[in-house]
Amino acid sequence: MSQVVIVADSTADVPKSTAVEYGIQIVPMRLAFGEESFLEGIDITAEEFYDKLTKSRELPKSSQTSPSQYAEVYRNLLEANPGSPIVSIHISSGMSGTYQSALLAKTMLEEEMATDLDITVIDSLCASYGFGLQVVEAARLARKGASVEEIKSELERLGRSRRLYFLVDTLEYLQKGGRIGKAAAILGTLLNIKPILSVDQEGIIYAVDKARGRKKAVSRVIELFVNDFGNHKDLNVAVCDAVNPELGQEFVALLSQHFTLHEVVRTNIGAVVGSHTGPGAVAIFVWPA
Repeated sequence: MSQVVIVADSTADVPKSTAVEYGIQIVPMRLAFGEESFLEGIDITAEEFYDKLTKSRELPKSSQTSPSQYAEVYRNLLEANPGSPIVSIHISSGMSGTYQSALLAKTMLEEEMATDLDITVIDSLCASYGFGLQVVEAARLARKGASVEEIKSELERLGRSRRLYFLVDTLEYLQKGGRIGKAAAILGTLLNIKPILSVDQEGIIYAVDKARGRKKAVSRVIELFVNDFGNHKDLNVAVCDAVNPELGQEFVALLSQHFTLHEVVRTNIGAVVGSHTGPGAVAIFVWPA
């Protein structure tokens, strides 16, 4: 059997070097600051994005990749890798229409080619490296010769076992994006409230807790992970930051006081997710080693 080809959208926040190493096909989403339009991870770096974000009065607008664009990606991959199945993994359908675009692309291509195609489209029910870790594991398994069913089974296991928390530094971007009301944002800012966010089983962002001040919020996140994993001491961790690596380093150091950390991944929160979480945000993803 030919090796499975792995596709993901750019919101997976997989480091470029990792994507290249494992041959992961990353499909970029588009982001616009007014009339300026950028492909995430291609036309604008994380540093450039957050610099623009802090200077922009309005929230940048993201647009999902169209079904016709996904159909073109799949068509090119099928031509370049004849006989290879495709597994396409995407940001939660509860946050974006990207999954539906990819599904529709498969249908369009099957109608165009008048045959069933070996393309499996997966709704990760997560965001950022919360599904990026699944993308990377899928690529590792594919390289070892795993079948589509074996890859799907492992991704489901990872989806059940991963735990994640987002910590935002400012409520401004959640308010601009409609996640919270303006009054709540003003009051929260005055009280120095730091919300702790996660993603539920249906792939929807929700508030887990809140704390006054960054130090208390960081301590609360560590406490949540300790409660989540109990006596399971061997863990992998991924830290995604908004170009504020010192906070990520702090989380790794604190987690290492409670757990034996095996794989430690450092990456940035990309432009699409970062437009909602804002500068100074950090996302921590933990899963059993």
